[in-house]
This record gives sequence, C-alpha cells and structure tokens, in this order.
Amino acid sequence: MMSTLTGFLQKEFKQALRDPKMRILLFISPIIQLTLFGVAISNDVKNVRIWANPASKDTVLQHILTRSLESKWFIPVIANPNANPYDLLRAGTADVALVPPPEGLTRGIGRGPADLQLLINATNVLQAQSIEGYLTSITNQVVQEDLKIESPSLPIQFDVRVLYNPTLETSYFMVPGVMCMLMCIVTIILTSMSITREKELGTFEMLISAPITSSEVIFGKTIPYVVLGMSNVPLILSVAVFAFHVPMRGSVAILTLASFAFVCTSVSIGTLISTFAQTQQQSTLGGFLFLFPAILLSGLMFPLENMPTIMKWVSFLDPLSHYSALLRNIMLKGGEAEFIATRIAILVIMAVISVFFSFKRFRTTLQ
Repeated sequence: MMSTLTGFLQKEFKQALRDPKMRILLFISPIIQLTLFGVAISNDVKNVRIWANPASKDTVLQHILTRSLESKWFIPVIANPNANPYDLLRAGTADVALVPPPEGLTRGIGRGPADLQLLINATNVLQAQSIEGYLTSITNQVVQEDLKIESPSLPIQFDVRVLYNPTLETSYFMVPGVMCMLMCIVTIILTSMSITREKELGTFEMLISAPITSSEVIFGKTIPYVVLGMSNVPLILSVAVFAFHVPMRGSVAILTLASFAFVCTSVSIGTLISTFAQTQQQSTLGGFLFLFPAILLSGLMFPLENMPTIMKWVSFLDPLSHYSALLRNIMLKGGEAEFIATRIAILVIMAVISVFFSFKRFRTTLQ
C-alpha cells in the first residue's frame, strides 16, 4: 500500500510542478506579493495635502503651516494663492484647507479666542479622522512654544467643516471600493478562463480551424463578459444606495460611462491573462495574482498617500485605483469634470494596450 501511495504522490507532485508557469505562480509570486505589500501597506496617515494662504503679517498661521509641513504628516499643495479652497478639495488637489478669519489669525488672537476654519475632505474616512488630531497637536505646539502662552484653553478654536461625508460614515468610503472590487473579480476571473476553457476541453483547435478571424474570436470571447459586467452595475449601485445609504450626488450617466471604461479594461486584462495560461487552473491563479496586489494598491483598505513614491507609481498602473477614485468622486462629490475625464482616459488607454497585446499573443498562439 505504501509503495502505491508513494508512487501516486510522486505522480501528483510531478504533474503539479512540471509546468514552469505553475512553479512561478506557486513559489515566486508569494515572494513578490509579500515584498510588495510589506513596502506599500501602512496604517499611518501621512502625506496629507494641506493648503493655506497666510497673509504676510499673519505669523501665527505661518507657524502652523510651517510646523505642519515639518511634521512629515503633511505635504504642501501648490496652487494659486487666490484659489477657492472648496474647489481645491472638490478637485482632489487638497485634503485639508486652513481658512483664517478675515483679519487674519494673528490679529484675531489679539482680540480673544480666534476661529480657524478647517475644511476636510472626508471621502477618505481613515485620513479625515486623523487630520483634526494632527492639527490640534501642532497648534498646541505653536501656542506654547512660539507664542509662549500657557493656558488651559487654546486661544485658537477650530471650526471644523467635514465635506462630502460629514458624519464620517465608513460605508461611504468602503462601499464604492468594494463595488469596484466585486466587478473586477467577476470580469477578470470569468474572462481569463474563457480561452483556456477551450484549450482544456480540446475545442480550441476546432475554433481556430473555423472560417473566422482572430479578431472575431477575441471579440466573441470578450463582448459577452462586458455585457455581464455592465449588468452588475445597476444591481451593485442599487445595493450601495438603498441598503448602505451611500449618496449619489453625481450623474448616473457619467458613472455608467466610467463603469463601462473600467469593465472594458478589466475584461481586456482577463483576456490577456488567458493568452498566457494553458489550463483553467493557471488562468484562475493568474487572475488572483493580478487581483490581490491590485485590490490592496487601489486605496480600498489603505490610503494611497501613505505609500512610498514608487508604490504610488505602481498604483497609477492599477485600474482599480482609478475606478474607485471615480466612484467616490462621482457619488460623494458630485463629479469634477477634469478629474473624471482624466481618469476615464487613463482607463481607456489601459484597455487599448491590453487589447493590443492580447491580439499579438493570440496570433502567436495560433502560429
């Protein structure tokens, strides 16, 4: 019995490891993902984009801004000094804006407690919850160390205005991200198995011997999954709005257009994966090999601002990061035209590149 079992085990190990692609998926990809996640993932909130336009004589606000930047929690926003802070937050240029009283914060303190208005973009709840605490700590330092004021109560009072998610509901931040994750899983996994299923069942030879072109084969294999992916949009959106009460402040038509661009991109990536895989097992593993880092680098669980610069560039190549940003911008902010146009254009370019390489890979397979 033991010799039979030993022989059977040897056969299974050889069958599982004889394919070089499978060895890469089993042994190399975990190392890459662990390294990637260890570098990119951080719960610390940092690189918060802060904007302020202190007057030349408003030394208190200047000190608060300087100490904020020195703390490494904040980075400056380069914008027109006369820009409207609401527009900066709506466009995603700034995460927080400091708005002093009309006479300036320094003169306001001279007359008694002065109000410093904080405008906080709360589309990212994790980040928004930390900003006020950071600025409170920095303002305390300015009052005690720079102004030499020792008082149980601060001479500066924060007038906090939380924009786009005033109640700091976590679902407003998480649900749009989960929406894009679910759509990506459905489209990429199903599409990546479409061609490999034909190869595994032995019908691929019959398919390519039929009087149809490679373009017709690829479009015939991808268009149904685009339709299936788009059919999920109203279902998922309805659950988000009616079950989780996520606001829908923007245009449904624009959201549908963004969803179509994303679905085309994810289906194209799934098709490209299927041209490399020989079996459904390989295509499934290849799909998840793409999905795991894509989900974690999309900003769904961890703010993109926390990541090192090289990881931010990697996340720029992640279609999920663009689609989740589109969903949050359209649903929570109402949609900012330049932001939406830029992100949709990036998704379209990704789709075109993926389709181009899919065609090249498919022709190579035919040969």
